[in-house]
Amino acid sequence: MDSPTDDVAQAIAGELQLMDPHVRASRELAGQLLDPQFVEVGGSGRRWTYETMLSELPDHPGSAPDGLRYEPSGISGVILAPGLVHLTFETVLGERRARHSSIWRKGDGAAGWRMYYHQATRVPPGVE
Repeated sequence: MDSPTDDVAQAIAGELQLMDPHVRASRELAGQLLDPQFVEVGGSGRRWTYETMLSELPDHPGSAPDGLRYEPSGISGVILAPGLVHLTFETVLGERRARHSSIWRKGDGAAGWRMYYHQATRVPPGVE
């Protein structure tokens, strides 16, 4: 059985993988990290589902190997319940800064940790 520290570390590792352009460009790799019931509310206010995210992620900023890359900071997590981790962090992508909240759920067997929910909020310039 994993310890709470291990659970948070595994969720953070998954989060970082989802910021990797190689993973973002691959429907297969990204699909292994997103829960089939995944939902995201993006910084634009748009709602994404598992299928729409996998279809469009390769075209999103941060997905090109030679393009801008996400620079995460302040990643921390807490256990909400067994098999459920809440992460919060900030990212910078070019000139865009955002605050993030994600919920990771541990699947059965080989499924491992997958992102169940994600929300991003853009931070306007000058806001601390």
